[in-house]
Amino acid sequence: MPHRIFNLDQTAEYLHLKPADLQQLVRRQEIPCETLGGRCVFRQRELDVWASRRILGMVDKKLTDYHQVTSKEHDLSHDAAIITELARLEFVHTDVPARTKPSLLREMTRLADLTGMVFSAADLLSSLEERENLCSTAIADGIALLHPRNHEPYMFEDSFIVIGRAAHPLPFGAPDGATTDTFFLICCQDDRIHLHVLARICMMCRRTHLISAMRQAPDAAGIFEALCAAESEIIRKA
Repeated sequence: MPHRIFNLDQTAEYLHLKPADLQQLVRRQEIPCETLGGRCVFRQRELDVWASRRILGMVDKKLTDYHQVTSKEHDLSHDAAIITELARLEFVHTDVPARTKPSLLREMTRLADLTGMVFSAADLLSSLEERENLCSTAIADGIALLHPRNHEPYMFEDSFIVIGRAAHPLPFGAPDGATTDTFFLICCQDDRIHLHVLARICMMCRRTHLISAMRQAPDAAGIFEALCAAESEIIRKA
């Protein structure tokens, strides 16, 4: 449940961190925590937001190491693929009509609702807006990894990913100040799987030619083919 409280060891396991590394984050006041009964505790709702933001900002060796750890725990298919298991061809869309962040969030919510796996489109949109209000989910090179603020079983019938390529690049708060045109909407029932998915997509975007291949693809089938190739490359390298 999103209101669970973890102790230090539980939090380290949940975030795929060594206890010593977590203690260092606490000492530096770099992770949300509080004191309860003389001990340090962590609220799951705050951890989920912190962990997502941390992964989106990871680069190079830190991202690679984190992805290797989560991959060992979440080998969810015979070849360790997860992105292409959750993002089916019919969940890929081109020419998404949006020119502002609010209209993009509404349109991606509508596309997610078309999967038939969203219990409440209004709740999903509200949670997406809450997450974006904390800080943008856009990363460099025109990509955004949209996701709800929290991942609760009642939100979705099953986990899935919707991909949208906007008809027009739009300002989305990317750290490099560039516009964003390619959007992954990540809808997971489980927070730990969500963190693994975030790490996998970041690896695919930063360690393969996925971004350029998706932009050059003529249609949804081409985008999905590029996605499959990029994930296979990451799995081979791992």
